[in-house]
Amino acid sequence: MSIASNVAQAVVSALKTQKFSMPFEPVLSVLPSYEPAELATLRVSVVPRAIEIERVTRNSSRYTITIDIGIQKRIDNSPEETVASLGELTDEINFFLKDNPLEEFPAAQWNSISNEPLYVPEHLSQKRIFTSVLTVKYILFD
Repeated sequence: MSIASNVAQAVVSALKTQKFSMPFEPVLSVLPSYEPAELATLRVSVVPRAIEIERVTRNSSRYTITIDIGIQKRIDNSPEETVASLGELTDEINFFLKDNPLEEFPAAQWNSISNEPLYVPEHLSQKRIFTSVLTVKYILFD
């Protein structure tokens, strides 16, 4: 497995240890594509996205590993209610990852996180699906 896949798997394992306000089973995925019927259940997909390697000294490098976390669910109630409740869950995941090291890959240090998009308006209006993406960056050195 690549370093990015190992870090992504460590994120999956970390998410499985925490109790969130809504239950979900995080999965490592290379192609997180679901039919609307499959999104009746909350889906949290962890996807290895990128590796950037920078020289720090002549003999060491800094690796920046980027992981995307997709949060998706078909909505049954109003979009406003869904965005509010699933937005809170997204924040919970955000703060959990920021505040907790990856036990399965302790060399990877949390560096930053962004939530873009907060949600995809087109998915809400056209497909009635909430979609949000967290992008987490971890760094490690060799």
